[in-house]
Amino acid sequence: MTSQRTRERLISRLIEQGIANQQVLNVIRNTPRHIFLDEALAHKAYEDTALPIGFSQTLSQPYIVAKMTEILLSAGPLEKVLEIGTGSGYQATILAQLVTEIHTVERIEPLLIKAKEKFRKLRLSNISANLSDGSFGWEKESPYNGIITTAAPQSLPMGLVEQLAPDGILVIPIGGGSSQELTVVRRLGDSLKFDQEVIEKVRFVPLLSGLSRQFS
Repeated sequence: MTSQRTRERLISRLIEQGIANQQVLNVIRNTPRHIFLDEALAHKAYEDTALPIGFSQTLSQPYIVAKMTEILLSAGPLEKVLEIGTGSGYQATILAQLVTEIHTVERIEPLLIKAKEKFRKLRLSNISANLSDGSFGWEKESPYNGIITTAAPQSLPMGLVEQLAPDGILVIPIGGGSSQELTVVRRLGDSLKFDQEVIEKVRFVPLLSGLSRQFS
């Protein structure tokens, strides 16, 4: 169920859907997605679908992970990236193999603890993870060459745009309910002016405020 043949089928589907960045495809091919799921769901790990990870959160569909990562890397080599919404840790794991350093924030403490365990297991030493309200980003570590958001705010958070380095890129789903749009925001130089482009319709969990330390 986690064989190389199963993984190759997933990669073929991603290519069919337009993912062209070979680095992204290789990292997804070689990253064990099944370890980010409960054992009962591990057999579905290499299907191109979102899967539950508890606390009303999901492990994003591989296509969306690949698409957002590919868009982020379109800005060129990235030194420092912020991820809003650590979740299972899978997206951060993909990015950690493609950028110099990644900072990730999660508001649900049990998810963050499990994600950190995965980072240690995979010996990823370039990830810094923090329990934090993602709607505020991680200003202390800014600026970032890239920011990626795995939960959807109702509107563009200007606080995240402000944490971008000059010419930085933000990849973010925006909107409520079923009308979310995957959006790319590119900061223009060191001003707060930016270009904004809608890529496609998507569906993500909402970006919520506050912290959750409950373990059940």
